[in-house]
Amino acid sequence: MTTKTVLVSGAGIAGPAAAFWLHHHGFTATVVETAPELRPGGQAVDFRGVQMELLRRMGILDEIRRHETVMNTETILDLNGEPAVELPTSFMSGEVEILRGDLSRILYERTLGYTEYVFGDRVTSLAEHAGGVDVTFASGRTRTFDLVVGADGVHSGVRAAAFGPETDFRRDSGFLIAGFSAPNHLGLRHAGLTYNEPGLGVRVTSAREPELMQVGLIVAGDGPDGARRDVERQKRFLTEKFATMGWEMPKLLENLQDATDLYFDSICQVHLDRWSKGRVVLLGDAAWCAGPGGNGTGLGMMGAHFLAGELAVAGGDHRIAFARYEEKLRPAARIGQRNGGGAGNFLAPLTEKKIRQRNRLYRMMTTRLMARFFDKLMSKGANMVRCQDYPSPVAA
Repeated sequence: MTTKTVLVSGAGIAGPAAAFWLHHHGFTATVVETAPELRPGGQAVDFRGVQMELLRRMGILDEIRRHETVMNTETILDLNGEPAVELPTSFMSGEVEILRGDLSRILYERTLGYTEYVFGDRVTSLAEHAGGVDVTFASGRTRTFDLVVGADGVHSGVRAAAFGPETDFRRDSGFLIAGFSAPNHLGLRHAGLTYNEPGLGVRVTSAREPELMQVGLIVAGDGPDGARRDVERQKRFLTEKFATMGWEMPKLLENLQDATDLYFDSICQVHLDRWSKGRVVLLGDAAWCAGPGGNGTGLGMMGAHFLAGELAVAGGDHRIAFARYEEKLRPAARIGQRNGGGAGNFLAPLTEKKIRQRNRLYRMMTTRLMARFFDKLMSKGANMVRCQDYPSPVAA
């Protein structure tokens, strides 16, 4: 094997998963993360189908089950805030569901013993040469690695440094998404509620921590310019957009002002002709972000398995390995992007008529025949790629 050291940018989900599999196959990984520490909380992510085997192989399924949300029914409310339809847990939560922050921590702790983690820094430039890649960080430090993996999400710094500006690859849907934690004044217990008004959507759930709710917001339109890192501007924008919304929104907007974990971004997709360039390769949302409903977390973790495995089979030859990795993952990524393509219009229909139509569709989906069809549809992307028995020179 000629390749040994790998820099992974991003300590969310795909990054630590890549660190796990790289170590499993004899590589040494360093993970750099912009945030000063792991990000807690966040919305829930779920797994289904053959992805469950991946979690078993990583030895984390039992730990995930100890922290799963154990969600029951999801209630869709009508325009008057009254229950319109109840969705069974499998619709939203797959076979197992966990908060993103809990999964991130599990992966971090699983890999900490053999992975160097560097928090509060980020990649600013890359210079490839015959012996590897010289990496410059925002802190001013420079280091050289054999390979670089960009697992740093939609706004990937690695992608910008190696492939070009984000605007060349990001396709916005015309909807924005936000999320934060709030006190559980509704008394929810392992349950969720969804309410819509034209162009606006709110979903509240309470899972393992009964005193807290996770609040998710969807709004049609574009966000304020330059607000990606300005939390106060984001809060003002959301307050203005949701100011006229009824139901529990006034109380939730009060909670928003005190939120310390606000997530705010556009619902978008990432499309690239190639996921690698020389010794640099992209993984997860940095390469193929699909948006809500696009199976992004599960496929990102499966991608880490394939990326490291193909490097092992190719003896560290990145040219062969990166091509094989992309060849095997791209069909599933296309399905994810197709499934997630209409997420905004579905989560925040633009008219009262479309909200009622969407709710009728939800009701149809709870029938036995349609439930089987929906489950098959949701599992198709998850089951597109299956774990492979790559060689394992190092015990994980």
